[in-house]
Amino acid sequence: MSKIIAHSLFTDFDISLFKAGKHYRLYEKLGAHIITLNNVEGTYFAVWAPSAKSVSVIGDFNFWNAEEHPLNVRWDASGIWEGFIPNAGKGSLYKYKIQSHNDIVTEKADPFARRCEHPPKTASVVWEDSYNWKDKDWMQKRKAYNAIEAPFSVYEVHLGSWKRKLEDNNRSLSYIELATELVNYVKEMQFTHVELMPVMEYPYDPSWGYQITGYFAPSSRFGYPEEFKFLIDAFHKNDIGVILDWVPSHFPEDAHGLGLFDGSHLYEHPDRKKGYHPDWKSLIFNYGRNEVKSFLISNAIFWLDKYHIDGLRVDAVASMIFLDYSRGEGEWEPNIYGGNENLDAINFLKEFNEEVYASFPDVQTIAEESTAFPMISKPTYLGGLGFGMKWMMGWMHDSLQYFAKEPIYRQHHQNDITFSMTYAFTENFMLPLSHDEVVHGKNSIIGRMPGDEWQKFANLRILYSYMFTHPGTKLLFMGAEFGQHSEWNFQETLDWYVLEYDFHKGIQALVKDLNILYKKYPALHKKQFEANGFEWISYDDFTNSVISYIRKEDTTEDLLVIVCNMTPIPRENYRIGLPKKGNLIEVFNSDYKIYGGSGVSNKEKITIENIDWNSKAFSTEIKIPPLGVLVFKINN
Repeated sequence: MSKIIAHSLFTDFDISLFKAGKHYRLYEKLGAHIITLNNVEGTYFAVWAPSAKSVSVIGDFNFWNAEEHPLNVRWDASGIWEGFIPNAGKGSLYKYKIQSHNDIVTEKADPFARRCEHPPKTASVVWEDSYNWKDKDWMQKRKAYNAIEAPFSVYEVHLGSWKRKLEDNNRSLSYIELATELVNYVKEMQFTHVELMPVMEYPYDPSWGYQITGYFAPSSRFGYPEEFKFLIDAFHKNDIGVILDWVPSHFPEDAHGLGLFDGSHLYEHPDRKKGYHPDWKSLIFNYGRNEVKSFLISNAIFWLDKYHIDGLRVDAVASMIFLDYSRGEGEWEPNIYGGNENLDAINFLKEFNEEVYASFPDVQTIAEESTAFPMISKPTYLGGLGFGMKWMMGWMHDSLQYFAKEPIYRQHHQNDITFSMTYAFTENFMLPLSHDEVVHGKNSIIGRMPGDEWQKFANLRILYSYMFTHPGTKLLFMGAEFGQHSEWNFQETLDWYVLEYDFHKGIQALVKDLNILYKKYPALHKKQFEANGFEWISYDDFTNSVISYIRKEDTTEDLLVIVCNMTPIPRENYRIGLPKKGNLIEVFNSDYKIYGGSGVSNKEKITIENIDWNSKAFSTEIKIPPLGVLVFKINN
């Protein structure tokens, strides 16, 4: 093997951007890049290790001998070590052996590696591909699919457990297999988007991907990087957007990862009160360090750029923006103004969103944020964090708490189900029933519903119907769409066998039809983040546990009327107020027999009368099914 040759892909401008925290395409410079130098093909390696005394590339091409290929440190105090190794090429395994000034020696995977070994192995792999994308049509039109006023219904998936080959040692599906089976299923179910729990390389399966060591590498568990691109391409060819879970909030302490990278607290904050997460036993990025900001924002841009990703759901935002998150008295220190906000993290998130939307205005960023911190989804120029959407955790908690109650008690808790409308338009909210709600003893969604089997499924049908007619975008975790009974287990396939039973098939049919309804009627999505897209008919019929409301687009000519009966008692001749005359026509009923319901429905046309009711000038009488939701349109 030839000796290392001095070479650089960096310009002085690159270095100045990097030091300023403004280099958002670092993946084009740092890492391993296959190039031809002096007519010889090889690999250029570059790594940031400012506290190092020496850095060597060790790999299968030099028998992991640190003496063979020492890198050269740049003269400009950037802390970057670099060099070209002839004949090292695609598929070569490597790590960086780093000796720090305090004589700590580490062997680290490349933070910018495009591919990693299959865990539990930990080496990086020299990799580049020339994948030929076939999603030009999608990329040109995706702005309409990702728009704030578009229907946005997300199917959240853990790739390792969505479906497994039980006959083949219970293995997960590959990216190639998923490109057929998962894509066809999501399309059949009429979801507009899929959200993939973290696919960046991670060493520990029980972390579900949230403890990342390979931020620029799709997990080798399911195949090669170009095969992951093939999966994304398949979604796009079927007009399905792809959202990735992105985890800039913390990272694991694994020996080959980012922790103590060059013998110093390089990526993590040096103060354990800011640099260590007590809940997840992991390290927290130093958001105030410019080079770390460049690393993280470059990572976000990388997936949007190289993998054509349509959105990023940012994990654990609350843990980033609050210094006292999950910490008791004496375990955190206030910021310079005496508050509990992490000012560096807040500035980082603003900068991240500004760069994402400047470079990719047709994507969405979505915050998983569980507090009342204001203006998460407002533009940074107005003082917001700049996200496109925010998970509506309050709606999720209140709704699940309400539906867990026996119907006889719901009259005393109607506020639980209506309270979300008091703040529904303070943010661009996404309504999530995510993986977090079906693990750690919380039970499955169907498992929380009260009553006998029929009532459990009827309650679930109400919950989903209420969710899809409530303002905001939607997210359902895999298995919830057919009423899986058991909690999610990342090591096992979903309980697909339950679809042999009518109630489960009914839930699946209901979710599909709700997706169709959501897309078909602009009243359900055009103004999903605007107060003038919603109007109460009645929220105070506590005695009957009935709520009714209107969803509308621009005028009273385009509106839908929704009525929810939260008890198993059907309501005959129930009068509701309406804003105009015409005929009321039922367009959706969660009690249809095809869904497993009892089949109580309304006649084809109901004439609206000149009778004041519910502070509306007009009204009519309808029949409300037990534990059912009705959706009507008004025809002239």
